[in-house]
Order: sequence, then C-alpha cells, then structure tokens
Amino acid sequence: MDLSNILQTFVTPPIPYFFLGLVAAFAKSDLEIPDSIAKFISMYLLMAIGFKGGVELHHSGLNAEVGVVLLLAMLMATVVPIYSFYILKKKLDVKNAAVLAACYGSVSAVTFITASGLLNELEIDFGGEMVAAMALMESPSIIVGVWLVNKYRTGEEHDHGHGWKEIIHEAFFNGSIFILIGSLFIGYFSNVKGMHVMEPFTGAIFKGMLAFFLIDMGVVAGKRFKGLTEAGYKVAFFAIWMPILNAFIGMAIAKMLGLSVGNAFMFTVLCASASYIAVPAAMRLAVPEANPGIYVPMTLAITFPFNVIIGLPLYLEIITNYF
Repeated sequence: MDLSNILQTFVTPPIPYFFLGLVAAFAKSDLEIPDSIAKFISMYLLMAIGFKGGVELHHSGLNAEVGVVLLLAMLMATVVPIYSFYILKKKLDVKNAAVLAACYGSVSAVTFITASGLLNELEIDFGGEMVAAMALMESPSIIVGVWLVNKYRTGEEHDHGHGWKEIIHEAFFNGSIFILIGSLFIGYFSNVKGMHVMEPFTGAIFKGMLAFFLIDMGVVAGKRFKGLTEAGYKVAFFAIWMPILNAFIGMAIAKMLGLSVGNAFMFTVLCASASYIAVPAAMRLAVPEANPGIYVPMTLAITFPFNVIIGLPLYLEIITNYF
C-alpha cells in the first residue's frame, strides 16, 4: 500500500472534522457540541464498534491465537504503566507520575474508533478480538496505578482517596466499558441475523456520527492545550515519544504473532494510545491529590492529536510494508 493512499484517507471525511474542531478551538469560535449529545454519540460509537466486533469474533471463533492476543494485550496494559511510572517519577511526584502512567498503560477508545474508520475507508478488515482486547486493556492499568500510589503512600496518606471497592467498580463497570463489553456479547450471540436487524444503525450512519464526534474531540483537545504549561516541556515531550515506543513494541508483538495487517494495526494502535476518559475518572477517585491539569492535557491535547495526525498513517505505513 502506498503512503499517498493512506494520506488521501485523511482528507476524506470523517477524519478531517477533527482538524475543523481543532481550528475552531484555536480561533476561539463558539462551535461546540452540547455535552449530552457528545456523550450520546460516544455511547453510540462504542455500541456500534462493540456489536460489530462481537459479530466478527463469532466468525473468527474463540481459538488459541485469539486467547494469546488477549493475554498479551492485558500484559501490555500491566507492564506499560510500571515502566512509565519509573520514567515519570524522575520529573514528577509519585501521585502525578502514577496517574499519568496509568493513562498511558490504558487505551483510547476514540483513537481506536478513528483507526477503525481509517481501515474501513481502506477496506482492510480486522478481527473482533481487537475490540475485546480494547475492553480488557482498560482495567489493568488502573489497578497497577493505584497499587503504585499505595506502595509509596505514608501512613497518613492512606486515609485519602477512595477504597479499593470503589476503584475496582469504576475500573470494570464504568459506562464506556460496560456498553462496549455488553455490545460485544450481544453481537457475538446474535451474529449475522443481529447485524441485519441493527442496520443501518451500526453501519450506514457510523461515519456521520464519527464526524460529529471528531469535531467535539478537536474542540476539546484545542482547549486543553493551555494546561500543558503545568507539566513542563520535558514531561510534555513524554506524550510524544512514549506512544511511539509503545507502538513499536506493539508492532514487534504483532509481527511475532503473525497477525494480519488489520489486526496488527489495531493492536499497535491500542498499545500506542492513552486513556483520557475512563482512567482519569477512576484515578481521580483513587488519587484526588493528583493534578488533572497535567494528565488530561498530556493525553488529550498531545498524544491523541499526535496519533491521529502522525501516528496512524506512520504505523499503518510501516505495517503494510513490513508485515
């Protein structure tokens, strides 16, 4: 596949709508999508992705290869926050380092959705196990992040924050994970018949809804740029080179497993992305002392745009040429 074909996809809707939102934020336009509508669109996209992933998983079947992919995905979600924490601890205090590390150990559903839209445009298939991997990679990093904070807490500090019960509940039952996993199961058991019943809701209108969602993401990312001064430039640079490092680790794993181009790309995207919704919400309960002005702008205003603008075409170009 030629790089020009991949780049051409970036000037074809819905992806350019992200840049429209970004420009609107920088230009201080009053363009915005109401929070309630943005939340509905987010839930819709997760439902559609989960449902189609379940149908695809039914087609491919639950075999040893799928099991290995899911285990390695969870391993990445466990290991990444650990080495990220010890890198970040040189520049940040323990609490902020642990929360930020947890964000980079988890995944971005929005980046995954954008990547799936890119593959759809290029007519490259990927398996439903990648959707399952995304769902499974949300929670381990939260648990590791909380463990790292508690490891360095003093006796008095253990009284702050919420207990493990609330954290575990948030890690496994927050709305985005719940609807994604639920839709995955529904798609798996309803199979092709269910896909016909759900059309055009899960198919024809998907790109239009994604366009609206990317406008909102562009606006939000643009507005978050001003918070980056709290992190410092050296820490902010972490938000670029860490996804690149994790992407190459993901590619190496995908190459070792002999994954198809579509699956290798989506696995790489999962490894390279960072959570700015589920993990920050959970870690805010666990570590209220951490500064959201650091970990939200880094993941949302740097890593997400970097992946959308540079990362996705770069990862796909490498994978299509060397896999």
